[in-house]
Amino acid sequence: MLNKTIFSKILSIIILLVSSLCAAIPFTIDYEKYTLDNGLTVILHVDKSDPIVGIAIQYHVGSNRETPGRTGFAHLFEHMLFQESQHIGQDQFFKIIQNVGGTLNGGTNKDGTVYYEVVPKNALETVLWMESDRMGWLLSTVTQPAFENQQEVVQNEKRQRVDNRPYGHNDYVIIKNMYPEEHPYNWTTIGELEDLQNATLQDVREFYEKWYGPNNATMVIAGDINKREVKKLVEKYFGEIKAGPENGNPEPMHIQLSETKKVFHEDIFAKSPRLTMALPTVDHKHDDAAALELLSQLLGDGKKAPLYKVIVEEKKLAPNLYSYSYTQEIAGILYIVVNGFPATNLTDVESAVHEAFDRFERDGFTNEDLARLKAKYETGFYQGISSVLGKGFQLAHYNEYYGSPDAIADELQKVLDVNMSDVKRVYEKYVKGQNYVLTSFVPKGKVDLVADGSVLFPIKEEKIVENVAKETGTGSMDVTEIPSTFDRSVEPTTGPQPRLNLPTIWKHNYKKGISLYGSKHNELPLINFGIQIQGGMLLDDPNKVGVANLVTAMMMEGTANKTPIELEEAIDALGSSIYMYTRKQSIGIEVTTLKRNFLATLALVEEILFEPRWDETEFDRIKRETAESIKRRTAVPSSIASNVYNKLIYGNHILANSTSGTVESVESIELDDLINYYNANFSADLVSMSIVGDLNRNVAVRAFEDLVDKWEVKNVNFTEYEMPAPDKTAKVYFVDVPNAKQSEIRIGYLGLARTDPDYFPATVMNMKLGGNFSSDVNLTLREEKGFTYGARTGFSGSKFPGKFTASSGVRSNTTEESVNIFKELLTAYLEPISEEDLDFTKNVLLKSNARKFETLGALRRMIDNIATYDLPYDYIKDQEEIVRNMTVASHNALAKKLIRPDEMIYLVVGDAATQLDGLKSLGFGDPILLDADGNLVE
Repeated sequence: MLNKTIFSKILSIIILLVSSLCAAIPFTIDYEKYTLDNGLTVILHVDKSDPIVGIAIQYHVGSNRETPGRTGFAHLFEHMLFQESQHIGQDQFFKIIQNVGGTLNGGTNKDGTVYYEVVPKNALETVLWMESDRMGWLLSTVTQPAFENQQEVVQNEKRQRVDNRPYGHNDYVIIKNMYPEEHPYNWTTIGELEDLQNATLQDVREFYEKWYGPNNATMVIAGDINKREVKKLVEKYFGEIKAGPENGNPEPMHIQLSETKKVFHEDIFAKSPRLTMALPTVDHKHDDAAALELLSQLLGDGKKAPLYKVIVEEKKLAPNLYSYSYTQEIAGILYIVVNGFPATNLTDVESAVHEAFDRFERDGFTNEDLARLKAKYETGFYQGISSVLGKGFQLAHYNEYYGSPDAIADELQKVLDVNMSDVKRVYEKYVKGQNYVLTSFVPKGKVDLVADGSVLFPIKEEKIVENVAKETGTGSMDVTEIPSTFDRSVEPTTGPQPRLNLPTIWKHNYKKGISLYGSKHNELPLINFGIQIQGGMLLDDPNKVGVANLVTAMMMEGTANKTPIELEEAIDALGSSIYMYTRKQSIGIEVTTLKRNFLATLALVEEILFEPRWDETEFDRIKRETAESIKRRTAVPSSIASNVYNKLIYGNHILANSTSGTVESVESIELDDLINYYNANFSADLVSMSIVGDLNRNVAVRAFEDLVDKWEVKNVNFTEYEMPAPDKTAKVYFVDVPNAKQSEIRIGYLGLARTDPDYFPATVMNMKLGGNFSSDVNLTLREEKGFTYGARTGFSGSKFPGKFTASSGVRSNTTEESVNIFKELLTAYLEPISEEDLDFTKNVLLKSNARKFETLGALRRMIDNIATYDLPYDYIKDQEEIVRNMTVASHNALAKKLIRPDEMIYLVVGDAATQLDGLKSLGFGDPILLDADGNLVE
């Protein structure tokens, strides 16, 4: 056992060494940048490691380009641009890209909108054809019905992400109090619903013509490309698009609050109070932005942070908190967010925050503290560019907002160059004695918990009204077809599919039954490895479910030789992440580290595994935090739906439980239960390990030898649980969440194990029903009806039978119709699909394999599948044969066998007062009312 003084000295040396290495990181991404005559900036990056290409187009238009009364347009346009353009048919954007084996999406924030695709390299021309069409040939196809449909989809997104979850309105309340009405950050990205509802097609045209010109965008093409050929294609498809107006870039508009503002909101979904303190800061290009990033982490990240020490550890006001700096294009905010316990008074939390500030001033921090955070930041940076799309995002972002792709390295270096005086300076300037916005979100009826001096902030809540089919508008924007120099209606041919290059995988068998799987991936200086131990929740006492989960939480709270703070510092000093978790059938350790720190990180993993601390004080804290997190989840309709559905599927089987257990089971657990679980169940013969990264096999094998030698084999007893007998009668269940703005739907039955020969063919069969964006359920409920933000179906399974599940969150007043639509689509799927639909399914699955192993995480997941289910290294090829050999007849036979709508569970979580009775129309009897734990309500 190391003397603590000696350990501290060694740790300081490691940290200072890492700090010196961080001082000047020679980092570059090779690229070529040029500009078309119309102003479109094009950046090319060659990466031959996989036969794929990532395309990212960053438009310099976010919600900060909008005006009061016309908010939400940028986000609405993100949706509109997936609908249709002059040469791309309605709802074909997703289908065409998926058909060539790709994936695509888009995103909008306050500062910009990005569209992206990742495709096999032979489909690059298809992407350029499509992206150019919506950049230059959109307006002639925008109709009133399509516009109104996407208005509904956007409103459903708001209901899902904001209205129907705890603290969902917090961002809205903060920005309304932080920014004056004329400031471009005074409204949320999703906008005001009234503005969207009042928008006209003329508004759409004006917004598009002003902001969606090629001279307001950067396009990055990264991957396995030939630059000369790509330039010709870019010129062909984008060169003739006319430039838009020159709008310039927004100038910073920093905020200075003349007073502190305190407001509160009674949240119908919250179970516990939340305090958010928001301090105005600077834009992302400001010289202080890098120091603010590290200051926010010093204040709240980790056990040594003063906010954590005061609020969580000493005063026990909250189970957790976080702080972060969010700098944007024209302004920024430093956030401190504290999730209290149910009875926590937020006045006490506010006082504790100020006490933590005082402690930060008094006790300060060290160079070692700063170096630890820089090391973590560096590792996170590399993870962010581990894919061609990640590189594309970064190159596009830095070019569009910083003026050059080179800023990606410059901004990293700015963080690594921050010193102690920089951090102290920005603390004095932006935190100490400064005014702030403080929000208190408390459970309904718990106004006594709000921070002193707070006033009620009004929020207009949507009322649940009867769904009345409104008349859809007609007409279009009366824009004549836009000419082109060639026939753009012809979809480009993709050419031969890239050859599937499976990664080389190796396996080494140690004694004691432990195996190590690995694969070399040398693009970045990162190593990712994991350890899986069979058991997990399966080995819990059914009366004390949650023990295994607490074991993994506790094992990260120090070791026999290190306090929790010392362990955390040792991990951070290496720029590593070590995450230990419990699943239903296993316990896992996930590790990411810089290559240069692999051995030191592995040594820490060994110490965590074999020298647990079992500290009584930490156990009491974690136990309380776990119970509180369980209570919080019972306020989230989607979590309620998943938990109750799981219980209905698995009945009395232990898999019916959440790995966290219940509040009652957690409160009954003692520290000895954890120690006994660890001593009985951490057996070497239940272990498999995997590693990927820039490491040779022989080095990896030698590195794990010491760990294998230390691990003992034990006699572990797995209890045999009987699976519930299948219920051949459909039943309808309902959980009441009063005033829910959406209803969560779960439909399904106990299905197949991952090891069942029908399992993978079933996933193929499900693809058209609900396995992708262009599926029957999503196109009907989202794109046709506008009832939801997304709908899906799918099979899940492990070594035990899993579930077939159809799910969605729908607007409350469409619940009855939505559930009936699910039933109708499931029934209709028993009829044979067309040859065209089967071909589409095959293309989606076969062609997408080209992008399946690009990142460390994706490669590790594949290896873990091989280890868990004893699959051949080339099992992907076996799956490809199953896909190729599927016929319409065999597809239909599987559908008839596995899609059984008259034998399924139908569960709805929503507002019973308005939605319960309508479910009788399903024809499966009266709905059965359950509580949030799945128990019958008498």
